[in-house]
Amino acid sequence: MSSILAISAISVALTASGTTAMAVTTTGAPRPAAVAPVTPDSPRGTIVSVERLRTLTAREAAAELAGDKAGAWDTGAVRYGLTTYRIVYRTVDPHGHPTTASGLLALPHNGERRLRTVSFTHGTELSKTDVASVSTSVWDQAPALTHASAGFAAVLPDFLGLGSGPGPHPWMDVPSETTAALDMLRASRAAARSKGRELRRDVLVTGFSQGASAALGLARSLQDGGDGWFRLRAVAPISGAYALRDAELPALLAGRTEPKASVIYAALTLVAFNRLHHLYDTPAQVFRAPYDRTIEGLLDGTHSGREVEAGTPDTVDALLTPRGRAMLAHPIGRLAAALRIADGVCTDWTPRVPIRLYYADADEQAVTANTAHCHAALHARGVHAPLINLGTPDYGGSRHLGSQQAGTAAVVRWFRSLG
Repeated sequence: MSSILAISAISVALTASGTTAMAVTTTGAPRPAAVAPVTPDSPRGTIVSVERLRTLTAREAAAELAGDKAGAWDTGAVRYGLTTYRIVYRTVDPHGHPTTASGLLALPHNGERRLRTVSFTHGTELSKTDVASVSTSVWDQAPALTHASAGFAAVLPDFLGLGSGPGPHPWMDVPSETTAALDMLRASRAAARSKGRELRRDVLVTGFSQGASAALGLARSLQDGGDGWFRLRAVAPISGAYALRDAELPALLAGRTEPKASVIYAALTLVAFNRLHHLYDTPAQVFRAPYDRTIEGLLDGTHSGREVEAGTPDTVDALLTPRGRAMLAHPIGRLAAALRIADGVCTDWTPRVPIRLYYADADEQAVTANTAHCHAALHARGVHAPLINLGTPDYGGSRHLGSQQAGTAAVVRWFRSLG
């Protein structure tokens, strides 16, 4: 995590998993995870703007991937050049109110009018600018370049509150991640059509870290008929925190994840979930001084990873009050309900398409117990979900980030094999 925070595009594994015993005084439950169907006159997924960003030849795409200073990306699937577009589109916020979001569409120069589609949902980003539609870093662009240069239309939603989207980002809120990703697919279909291309109905879904849970949320929605055109073909999440309550938060509090990552994920869990579900009345109830006066501002999307790193302590105990720690250790009330929704991406549905779960050994952010929990939940439903061990990949000193790099290469090979 230290190496992650040393680069501006901070992609960290989702964290949250505990069983908090400290009382949460508010009551009520988060909204259900189901995505409402879209009526023919709904504005969701309609385009606000499309901007062509850049065009790369296959050689240029390969050179960019191979030239990443933090670690070269696999270029074995590169076949074609591509053009990328920033799309701003209409969607809904976590409360169902109209808003806008942005994302990146990458179209291959493969001579085909009808394109197979890959949806990739990204890992945790602290700054609004560290997403594919805005950033030009190799880290943020690599999934789009990899899949598009292999011949797929690559669709990368920024999520709410990131990129060009207004407001704070509702971190780890699977329902709004799902609607943003689904509506980005719709907007991308319209944008591709305006370029003389067509996105096929079948969607191959993948994502990393936070985006791994989001990918499963999108896959569930597509399988359940969330869109009248798109349907689910296969799903391949990478290094997710699918068991926030039972795996990730306990590891974080026990010191089994990288210390600075633990601090930031603990802060994100409380701040982001409080914005939606009102877990505490004042920051001082859960955060120690002086962080009670600064932490919510640091996590507003306008600060870089380096600024967040500099503005947070080195240990969870230096960040949290006893009440804050207890809330994460033994979630009850609204927090417990919100975590059930987040963890429901593995427990609340039965995939009827091919699915693979990718993970890295000794991941210092998304502990491997997350994937084990997801696998067990799916297996209990009779789902064959192979566990794909990526080994111990390294990207800038991080196995977690390395798993996105190795996982992206493995996933694109698998998607190509599905025909």
